[in-house]
Amino acid sequence: MNTTVKTDLSSFDNSDYQVGKSKLIVFLWYFFNVIFFINPLNPFSGLKVVLLRLFGAEIGQNVTIKPAVSIKYPWKLVVGNHVWLGEKVWIDNLDQVKIADNCCISQGTLLLCGSHDFTRSSFDLKTGKITLEEGVWIGAKSIIYKNTNCGSHSVLAMNSVVVTDLESYWVYRGNPAEKIFERKITD
Repeated sequence: MNTTVKTDLSSFDNSDYQVGKSKLIVFLWYFFNVIFFINPLNPFSGLKVVLLRLFGAEIGQNVTIKPAVSIKYPWKLVVGNHVWLGEKVWIDNLDQVKIADNCCISQGTLLLCGSHDFTRSSFDLKTGKITLEEGVWIGAKSIIYKNTNCGSHSVLAMNSVVVTDLESYWVYRGNPAEKIFERKITD
């Protein structure tokens, strides 16, 4: 084991990371995000949808965005129809996040597309996509990690952490999330 090499954050360099928009657009989005999204005093979901579309997000019909939601980069966000984003959801989308139709992301959930390579002294940035297929329900205060696909109609119980793909029509719980039982939907 090499114990002489240590983390050196002064050598951190993420200049190869592509935000995808100009510095001006990123700067403008920062203020719109703070004023209209993170601000818990703005309950107007329709206005939020319009702003997301103006900044390049693909947003479907009948999308509900509750107060205090934070979205890192709307141009890296695709949201289907009839989607609910609960209070204090944080979409830290350093990479693309796709949320299909009829998904519910409950309060305080974190979708985390970035991390760091702790094996490198420079602590390099690592990013990956997140996909939520149709009918997924993410329970309150859960975390979805980069390079994760939540299969169609899968469920993640509250306070759970996902680091690998979820199979369709299964309920998961825990940290790390484990398959608990099959989801059966009735009329």
